[in-house]
Amino acid sequence: MPTVFVRVFKAPGLRKKILFTLGILLLYRLGQNVPVPGVDYRYVTQCIKEGVGDGGLFGLINTFSGGALLQLTIFALGITPYITASIILQLLTVVIPRLEALKKEGQAGTAKITQYTRYLTLGLAVLQGAALVAKAQSGGLFPACQVRTQIVPDTSIFRTCVMVITMTAGTAVAMWLGELITDRGIGNGMSILMFTSLSASLPANLWGIKKSGKILSGWGEFAIVIVVGLCMVCLVVFVEQAQRRIPVQYAKRMIGRRSYGGTSTYIPLKVNQAGVIPVIFASSLLSIPSLIDLGGNSSSGWARWIATNLARGDQPIYLTLYFLLIVFFAFFYVSISFTPNEIADNMKKHGGFIPGIRAGRPTADYLGYVLNRITWPGALYLGLIALVPTAALVLFHGNNFPFGGTSILIIVSVGLETVKQIESQLQQRNYEGFLR
Repeated sequence: MPTVFVRVFKAPGLRKKILFTLGILLLYRLGQNVPVPGVDYRYVTQCIKEGVGDGGLFGLINTFSGGALLQLTIFALGITPYITASIILQLLTVVIPRLEALKKEGQAGTAKITQYTRYLTLGLAVLQGAALVAKAQSGGLFPACQVRTQIVPDTSIFRTCVMVITMTAGTAVAMWLGELITDRGIGNGMSILMFTSLSASLPANLWGIKKSGKILSGWGEFAIVIVVGLCMVCLVVFVEQAQRRIPVQYAKRMIGRRSYGGTSTYIPLKVNQAGVIPVIFASSLLSIPSLIDLGGNSSSGWARWIATNLARGDQPIYLTLYFLLIVFFAFFYVSISFTPNEIADNMKKHGGFIPGIRAGRPTADYLGYVLNRITWPGALYLGLIALVPTAALVLFHGNNFPFGGTSILIIVSVGLETVKQIESQLQQRNYEGFLR
């Protein structure tokens, strides 16, 4: 391992990219600790020390922002609006013919879709920022805090607009920093920023479990969490790397006196083809009911039922819907992102076929059959991983579990992808050849 680090920093170009990425991450973390104008940071700190803030939608965004949301900083929203906008545009590409045509135009069409994503990101940032400011002004971010209504003392329209504009500008800057990492640094910029935000909260959550533990002065719970976290990391790595390889054979073609084709390859179908997107979709959809109580407390029966069963993550109805929605979105996303008919047509055009399967419609049916079979274990795996934090919250008496399902999926996936990119660049700069 030390040899690898030495090789990484010996390559001038790679060293420059890594240092540039680290500098951007330092700037991003600095912005996550600068409060928005109009926020009394003394009361924010007091409420954070007294207990955990609101769960639901804002709890999800707070996880992705590295705790910056509950602190009401300029990067409080982080890149969550960009993630949501990217997913929405990706889904609309299947529905809207214009977006589908742009996707097929190559680099020019991709640039246009990226521009639409940026515009949608700003719109979502305005909506989320307004909801966050409204909830902070009403004291909903910290329901159990005594000074929750003094966090934002000035509730005038001008002050509210300033706070929303500042958070929207912070999202735009975070999006720009992510694109800088993608262009001049290592890895995907947005994924790296998300990785940084999620990793930043791990030490504090681990230490909080140790302080509140009762076994061996808290070290017993601390050791249990570390062991469970390592087991989850191993499980995630194993499933994320697991794939079903479907062999593909290309027929030989004679062009003049030369023969082309005749090669063998395979189609890799991952067990978790949808990634972490079903978990994000299910969490966001179930967090919508918490916005009902945004402006005040409702005394109607349906509002009380929602507050009891859907606004809390430890209720049986919430957990059942959460699991079923993850399974549903896993199949839904796979069905729109992987099209067996298109793959079968491309294989037929280039003379490719699956051994034992006829080209054309039989190939598409076979790919769909295999995809449905391997999606089931992937969807169930996502659902079980996502329910681990809830079980841990009950076990550890409501403290934050540092190895949550969504967090561990993103951290491991981004870490593996970044390591692969560094290894590929090392091989390009230090190729040893076949004979040593």
